[in-house]
Amino acid sequence: MNNGKGNNKRGASGKSNGGGKKPAFGKPGLKKEGFSKPKPDFDRKPKAPKAPKAKDSDDIRLNKYISNSGVCSRRDADIYIQSGNVKVNGEVVTEMGYKVKPGDVVNFDGTVITPERKEYLLLNKPKGFTTSKDEDMNSNNVLDLVRNATRAKLQAVGRMDKTTTGLLLFTNDSDMIRKFTAPNQRSSKVYQVSLDKNLKFEDLEKIASGLTIDNFRVFVEEVSYIDEQPKSEIGLKMKTSNVKVVRSIFEHLNYNVLKVDRVVFAGLTKKNLPRGNWRFLTDQEIINLKNI
Repeated sequence: MNNGKGNNKRGASGKSNGGGKKPAFGKPGLKKEGFSKPKPDFDRKPKAPKAPKAKDSDDIRLNKYISNSGVCSRRDADIYIQSGNVKVNGEVVTEMGYKVKPGDVVNFDGTVITPERKEYLLLNKPKGFTTSKDEDMNSNNVLDLVRNATRAKLQAVGRMDKTTTGLLLFTNDSDMIRKFTAPNQRSSKVYQVSLDKNLKFEDLEKIASGLTIDNFRVFVEEVSYIDEQPKSEIGLKMKTSNVKVVRSIFEHLNYNVLKVDRVVFAGLTKKNLPRGNWRFLTDQEIINLKNI
């Protein structure tokens, strides 16, 4: 190995060839000992032309497909594949290096997955944007606010009309969307509600005790006046992500709701997130949501 030092080898006699007479093989007519004649050029075989590179394919290795879906690492995916827990088009695949083709259906441990990495994004929604284009054709859709954030096909978790503001979660994780929109979901949300007049204390107590609205019993976790604000500003904590339920509570008691602002969603807050801005969730926040 050459580590940057000079290569001054000695012959068998131990004497250096660095000085003395020059070797005789430089003189014409003498045999060059230890050196073979170079082969003529015509004896050399021409190099075979390089084969053209194959065009990029849309096929993707199965372990990478699984990893890209966000369910586990590529190394862990290999273990699941070898264990027979992965199916492609209904057939168990245990072959390492198997490639998934466009249109194939991959079932991982009982759940159909897609190669799209899971993304989680939090928006502080401003007025004038709705989650449904059916509500008002002249209103902008909330997806316009996060369209350039990622190539993933995001969906809003829950619905918000154009007058409601505050925290709105977006994701392409269908399991999380179902989790936080199910009627029996367990995450708490906090709303600040602005009314057209002060809320009577007896009505606040009615809300705290639970109301029956359209034959459905509606319960809240907490309700209170907001400190240093008029008594028309109410804080409401409940598990529903349906803003219509929040409005119906006060409308049932003959109050007009001027504004609803969701300030907490499943432990996520508006801290350092101005109105109209968005951010990706941290890894810890994602873990917290999945553990609720």
